Amino acid sequence: MRAVDDKDSIAGASNQQSVPRAAILDTWSQDAWNNGIQIDSLEDMQKVAVQTVNNVYELVIISGHEGDVLVRGGQFFPELTPANLAGATMGGSFCKMRGIYVGFRMEFTHNGKRVVTSPVETIAVLAPENDKEIRGQRW
Repeated sequence: MRAVDDKDSIAGASNQQSVPRAAILDTWSQDAWNNGIQIDSLEDMQKVAVQTVNNVYELVIISGHEGDVLVRGGQFFPELTPANLAGATMGGSFCKMRGIYVGFRMEFTHNGKRVVTSPVETIAVLAPENDKEIRGQRW
């Protein structure tokens, strides 16, 4: 197999198959992982805003080491809801545990169900004095 840089899988004209670069294990292990955050390195009760292609997500870190968060955003989390952030994924079997990275999807579990977001575009770790900026005074 050969890697391609875009997110789409492409079948070549020959029998050779192409896959996204991010779907190759060697790419994951060699990546610098400098375009995102690890929630297990954040303080408990830290607030994070994440813009995906389709939605804005608000996260409150409950236990970063365990992946426990409160999340609001998208159709599955209309209000602050307890969930577990597995990490950053391309939607397949690779997962950067407890991570949120630009270009990757966030994968949550809630009530035994898996919820995968659209790709992340921006991430903001909010300072305590700025945490009401996401959606006004809703926090």
